[in-house]
Amino acid sequence: MLPGIQQFNLTGRSAIVTGGSKGLGEAMAAGLASAGADVLLVSRNEAEAIATAERIAADFGHRAVAMAADVSQPDQCEAMAERALSEFNKIDILVNNAGVNIRGPIDELTYEQFRDVQRVNVDGLWLATRAVVPAMKKARYGRIINLASTLGVVGLENRTPYTASKGAVVQMTRALGLELAPFGICVNAICPGPFLTPMNVPIAEAEQTKKFILGAVALGRWGRMEEIQGAAIFLASDAASYMVGSLLTVDGGWTAR
Repeated sequence: MLPGIQQFNLTGRSAIVTGGSKGLGEAMAAGLASAGADVLLVSRNEAEAIATAERIAADFGHRAVAMAADVSQPDQCEAMAERALSEFNKIDILVNNAGVNIRGPIDELTYEQFRDVQRVNVDGLWLATRAVVPAMKKARYGRIINLASTLGVVGLENRTPYTASKGAVVQMTRALGLELAPFGICVNAICPGPFLTPMNVPIAEAEQTKKFILGAVALGRWGRMEEIQGAAIFLASDAASYMVGSLLTVDGGWTAR
């Protein structure tokens, strides 16, 4: 008998979720906890992370620990990995979710704004991954889930910092997938479409945004937070054990056009 639904059971697994205090990070952390995992929520805002961890622990009865860290800082990523090992004695899953977005025409953005996005979205992913890989290699097991974006595979005007960063995430996912597969570590990416995260709230009511959602997204609406959870649980679980360097698109049909 094939194990079926039991492949999605994360009981006994431990996970780090960067940018885990709100938005998609909070939703994915809650999803992993609902499937049985213990989670370390990492955020630059410690108070938000603590509050989210407390909610997740109360809702699902699994350990949820909060930690303040900036993934763009190498020493803080190392501290993150050390904290996870001290709390859980292993690191099974890393969700590289921390990210920022700065919008605008290229001639109205500064170089520093462009670099700020790369530092978090690209450098931070690389540094967080580097920090956890030794423990995963030692265990000969790991699941690394990178949050790319539909804007890593299609373009959109006035988004050069973000699209550049997410294109890099797509390629890093493929390269890391090949590099780490021999050690039993599966690296894959989720490409979310337009979810109504705190990052997108400021533009949600603009008429241009509303027209775009209706015109570009087949379902004609924003994604709901819980709609990212299935993809995260799947890629974190044994059900995804034959997936390496893949992009799982969760975008309401945007890139199907």
